[in-house]
Amino acid sequence: MSLRLSTVILPYLRWHEGGRDTWQRAEQLGFHTAYTYDHLSWRTFRDGPWFGAVPTLTAAAAVTERLRLGTLVTSPNFRHPVTLAKELISLDDISGGRITLGIGAGGSGFDATALGQEPWTPRERADRLAEFVPLLDRLLSEDSVSYEGDFYSAHEARNIPGCVQRPRLPFAVAATGPRGMRLAARYGQAWVTTGDPKLYENGTSEQSIQAIRGQAEKLDDICAEVGRDMSGLDRVLLTGFTPDRGGPLRSLNAFVDFAGRHAELGFTEIVVHWPIPDSPFAAEEKVFEQIAMEAPAQLH
Repeated sequence: MSLRLSTVILPYLRWHEGGRDTWQRAEQLGFHTAYTYDHLSWRTFRDGPWFGAVPTLTAAAAVTERLRLGTLVTSPNFRHPVTLAKELISLDDISGGRITLGIGAGGSGFDATALGQEPWTPRERADRLAEFVPLLDRLLSEDSVSYEGDFYSAHEARNIPGCVQRPRLPFAVAATGPRGMRLAARYGQAWVTTGDPKLYENGTSEQSIQAIRGQAEKLDDICAEVGRDMSGLDRVLLTGFTPDRGGPLRSLNAFVDFAGRHAELGFTEIVVHWPIPDSPFAAEEKVFEQIAMEAPAQLH
């Protein structure tokens, strides 16, 4: 199978001042999926424009026809499964069944305290995700759901007519630890990694490859443990957070080499950030478009 190339478009542009054009251009360039972050604000963008993921994806669905759309990633930090399920079913309907939900445990950034709560520990975030994912799975695939858990409840939550995609829209579960990987193996249609964050500052490309290989092997073991057919679980690398940083987007050859080395580890999809000037995701637009149009053919 050929390696798919996707992009992630940060929601910082006003819709009528470049936002709509970017999503339409992503479709024209032939990207498989265009994702966006599902945050209330994010890092250095906190004091500038930042728009909501679900309304942005809804608008993108209305101005595209073939491009898959999704979040990378949604987390329990400020979401509840019942309300999220209703929004996702609506979004899947509007898009004609083109939505993928990237989902993860979230982090300790601004989302973690925006609702006034103390930030959860990594264990607390993992505990919530372990309840969030199975409940969301039910809410998206059953007409009526009642549930009482440690963190979430649902009382006769109705989700008719359900998703256009059956039995529900796909989950892409971001995880590097065993608990999250088990959720990916049990409920995911894809697994997502950004590599090993400990290597970002001072690691090397080779160390990153070895770390990601270790993650992939751990996922293989967990799939075997839970009886999951590994061939049915896509593997997605969100770039920009390995020691390579923006290096793969410097030239077509650099990207093909980078993507090829990860394809050898079993990855089926590589996600690159849409260029943003004067940011960690700055890249030459002409080179970016050349990669989008020419790299997939070289990565069969």
